[in-house]
Amino acid sequence: SAVIHFDAPTKDAKGQPVAHSYWNPPGAATANLTNSGPHGFSEILYAYTSTTGNNGSAFGGINTNTPWYNLTLGLAMLIGRFLFLIPLLAAAGSLAMKKKIPSTSGTLPTHGPMFVGLLVATVVLVGALTFFPALALGPVVEHYLMDGGKLFAFLPFLFWS
Repeated sequence: SAVIHFDAPTKDAKGQPVAHSYWNPPGAATANLTNSGPHGFSEILYAYTSTTGNNGSAFGGINTNTPWYNLTLGLAMLIGRFLFLIPLLAAAGSLAMKKKIPSTSGTLPTHGPMFVGLLVATVVLVGALTFFPALALGPVVEHYLMDGGKLFAFLPFLFWS
């Protein structure tokens, strides 16, 4: 698909011909995928999560060297690098300003098995709730559709087998 598309010239207010150019065609995000359906969603999601973590890798079925992906992945990289620092610095400043109080019978000790168990359970629960929607919309749906007989294949692989 073309990145810049020129329409037939029209006339402006002075009667001069004007060519209309579009920065990216409609559907620029999905026009650069070689896989459709849930696997295409997984490709886009992985590209953005990888870029947010400053890794920058992507699946092989997505062409990210387009103006749309260059701009939005660059913004995702900036957000992933700098936007997370602001709340972290605010929380660190808030914790640094708190005064230390002595432990009482109502204080949960941080060196016991109860704290470790609650911390591990919280991390697992928050992690599961964070990644479940992405897994449910990507690989899990693709597996159920595959069991139903609907496959999403990269076209050149059909000729190699």
